[in-house]
Amino acid sequence: MISRRSLMTLAAAAVTAPLAPRRLWAGNTLTLGGMQIDTLSDGFLTLPGSFLLDGAPPEATDILTRYGISTDQMTPPCNVTLLRDADRVVLFDVGAGHDFMPSAGKLAEAFDTLGITPEDITHVLFTHGHPDHLWGLLDEFDDPIFPNAEFVMGQAEFDYWTDPETVNTIGAARTTFAVGAARRLGVIADQIRLIADGDEVLPGIAAHLTPGHTPGHIAYELRAGSEGVLIAGDAIGNHHIAFERPDWHSGSDQDAETAAATRLRLLDRLASEQMPLIGFHLPGGGIGRAERADGTYRFVES
Repeated sequence: MISRRSLMTLAAAAVTAPLAPRRLWAGNTLTLGGMQIDTLSDGFLTLPGSFLLDGAPPEATDILTRYGISTDQMTPPCNVTLLRDADRVVLFDVGAGHDFMPSAGKLAEAFDTLGITPEDITHVLFTHGHPDHLWGLLDEFDDPIFPNAEFVMGQAEFDYWTDPETVNTIGAARTTFAVGAARRLGVIADQIRLIADGDEVLPGIAAHLTPGHTPGHIAYELRAGSEGVLIAGDAIGNHHIAFERPDWHSGSDQDAETAAATRLRLLDRLASEQMPLIGFHLPGGGIGRAERADGTYRFVES
């Protein structure tokens, strides 16, 4: 397995967020067997600190301070994963699209940099239905942006977002999440393949149910012989608190207790096996490893 940092970077637009991270058009890349795996920037989110800190102990602010991260406004990167192998071009999540927030929805620019078009995508595998992962599915006319792709999502995740009661139970802060997901999934309902925990989604790609952040969140394990990579989505949502205190609750998770148990399980396995992971909101393009440190974990960029 060979990993290298991409040099295709541009400064982020300061008008969107004064402390915005550097823009990574193609964040990082590695090879696994015959697979080339690239992480592409969809931009970044601009969030209030409470989105992460709600439910966490007060000491969480100390961790953020040590990492130089503001507790008032956070700008996590968004890393969409692209896999190319023989005749398949697989996209893991589709980014935020044009109508979520101005700092995100930049995937088309990353595609242009690599010479990829939406028509090239053969499969889209969703980790979950939050806006920054799903809303890039449709264009301004509500037509699918990836006309030749097969769409894949976990059965539990699809059922949750298409349940008419979800909008009434998800909470006021996420009502638009539910409305937006239901509308987009409704457009592709006849084209989507629904999967379950442990399914081999495509040759060399297995699904793992990793609930908590959302009810049916799926991580994907890529395998080539004895080597593997885990595309973790938002099951491990940041490189600081989630690693140092994976047992703490996070305001970003819909079921905080289940999400904490999922993080602990994943980090134990990743650190034990030293399996590379790709995180949607991890820095440097999102590719790295989990290492044990002082009784907990730390993220080490590749």
